[in-house]
Amino acid sequence: MKNLITLVITLTIIFSVNAQKTQDLFNGKNLKGWKALNGFAKFEVEDNAIVGISTKGSPSTYLSTKKEFTNFILEYEIKIDETLNGGVQIRSHHDPSKGDNSVYGPQVEAETSPRGWNGGIFDQSRLNWRYTVEYNPEVKTAWNNGVWNSVKVIATGNRISTWINGVNIANLIEEKVETGFIALQVHAAGGAKIGKKTRWRNIKLTEISDNYKFETTAPVMSYLKNELTQEEKNNGWKMLWDGKTTNGWRGAKQNGFPKKGWSIKDGVLSVHASGGGESEHGGDIVTIKSYKNFILELDFKFTEGANSGIKYFVDTNLNKGKGSAIGCEYQILDDKKHPDAKKGVDGNRTLSSLYDLIRGNAQEYIPSLYTKKYVNKTGWNRARIVVDGNKVQHFLNGCKTVEYVRGTQQWRALVKYSKYKNWPNFGEAKEGLILLQDHGDEVHFKNIKIKELN
Repeated sequence: MKNLITLVITLTIIFSVNAQKTQDLFNGKNLKGWKALNGFAKFEVEDNAIVGISTKGSPSTYLSTKKEFTNFILEYEIKIDETLNGGVQIRSHHDPSKGDNSVYGPQVEAETSPRGWNGGIFDQSRLNWRYTVEYNPEVKTAWNNGVWNSVKVIATGNRISTWINGVNIANLIEEKVETGFIALQVHAAGGAKIGKKTRWRNIKLTEISDNYKFETTAPVMSYLKNELTQEEKNNGWKMLWDGKTTNGWRGAKQNGFPKKGWSIKDGVLSVHASGGGESEHGGDIVTIKSYKNFILELDFKFTEGANSGIKYFVDTNLNKGKGSAIGCEYQILDDKKHPDAKKGVDGNRTLSSLYDLIRGNAQEYIPSLYTKKYVNKTGWNRARIVVDGNKVQHFLNGCKTVEYVRGTQQWRALVKYSKYKNWPNFGEAKEGLILLQDHGDEVHFKNIKIKELN
């Protein structure tokens, strides 16, 4: 009898966590329960669907629920005309003082572009891309242009996951849990896009608990502050910086951590401004441990006009004199304001480049079509460096920007015409330290984690 009671209690708990009442957000007849925000694009009801019409001169327009939600399963169907993009806001907010950017918060992407980021998560008018489908590229074919596509979104606690036509696209862990409205976006448009339509139907929402249990297959992308998810732990990730102390790090040219030039506050590691000199104040810092094959990931934020970098394969026994320690460098730079962006060759000193060797030029991630880098100029950006033997890749905010193979004839030719030409076998060490650079400008770091590869 005791076991039976325990089973009943357990089933009751599971039921209460996973089963809630589903509500229709759209009644199929009119826009009751919704309100338009930000722009003046038109919304109407046609054939049991909400239709948004791209309008000349209008900023992005949002049809918002009057009610706000935190933890939920949102399901809807969407159909968009060719060349359009847009999406559905979740947990979003409205601040009229922000003008044409008055609506902000997470958006589930919908687009007809060959880029194929449908179901990715973009933080509108705030944090920019949080989960691009480049983290999970094999699922790009889940979306079908020109027809109705079904979308499911589960937001529970810190996690937001998306599905397109039953295929798990995104698996995002956010730093904060927010409460906000659901909104349908008609994107600002011009030219041939004027008068084109985005349609939504069968919009349903089920409120759930903040510990709702479900399965995902998409790779996890976490923004928890200096903390690993259980998935990351199970997958071999480790924090490279604990968010509190200097453990595991030292000055590149010192036995201990620098006594000046660096600080730790509220889970952020900062290098201070000191006039723009290279390693002339606190100096670079490096890991105690060397790394061979790995995925390194961290978030960085640069101040206006700043210069810094993330180096790997660093050997601190080289260049014991003035200047930075020697290693391959993922460039951190304010491309708009720092003069170094115009130096070097063909932009090979710009943000996310392999400094002075290869330009970070994979920008809007459509093969053979580059229009702009996804850079959050006033906030945090995510760098990822993947080293697998001699093959190395740089990523910026989910987009691959650099790929190269060390030790080849092409590699050595690049080095020969770079500032590293006088360093024998530059970049060809089997392993090395990881370095954060002091270049005399204020730059901030957090969420520094690493996964060692076999």
